[in-house]
Amino acid sequence: MKLVVVGGVAAGASVAARARRLDEFAEIVVFEKSHHVSFANCGLPYHIGEVITDRNRLLLQTPESLRESLDIDVRIATEVVAIDRENKTVTVRELDEGREYTESYDKLALCMGARAIRPPLPGLDLPGIHVLRRISDMDAIKTIVDAAASRTKSGKASGLRAVVVGAGYIGLEMAENLVHRGAKVDVVEMADQILPPLDREMSIPVEHHLAS
Repeated sequence: MKLVVVGGVAAGASVAARARRLDEFAEIVVFEKSHHVSFANCGLPYHIGEVITDRNRLLLQTPESLRESLDIDVRIATEVVAIDRENKTVTVRELDEGREYTESYDKLALCMGARAIRPPLPGLDLPGIHVLRRISDMDAIKTIVDAAASRTKSGKASGLRAVVVGAGYIGLEMAENLVHRGAKVDVVEMADQILPPLDREMSIPVEHHLAS
């Protein structure tokens, strides 16, 4: 049996690992569009804030470690651009080289995950506007914060002004770590409270803490 998994971060890596435990003889191929697999999403703000100083601690698995430990063929920087369900093949594009080829499968698992919400606002494509979803997003934001910090004697990014859109878990973690680095931060939330998944009574103490 040959299993092809599209997406190699949280869900995709878990599916591939579980499939290996169920069938030690299966051929398992994972295609991941980015350059990283199975990383600690919730740790991204804390590397920007230099609470987690070692970037490699965020990388839970690599293509090499998955091959060595579970005999899984992980191909990064590779995008699945078409699916032929009748012939059970996928068309794959290597993003660094531009080469395209087809890969056959017996079973196909689609585990691409979600995308960061980008509201349809004018100017959204201007420089300095970022989302935080992947390792590359984290690297881009940290480069800006580090540059601002390097221009001060204190090593703090005190000249940096940041607006965080979204006061959910990741948004507040991002705000916390930007403040930790010395930036001036405003948080914008569409709902009438921060941490919208929580009851209002639970979010009020957090709101007071942030305001203070």
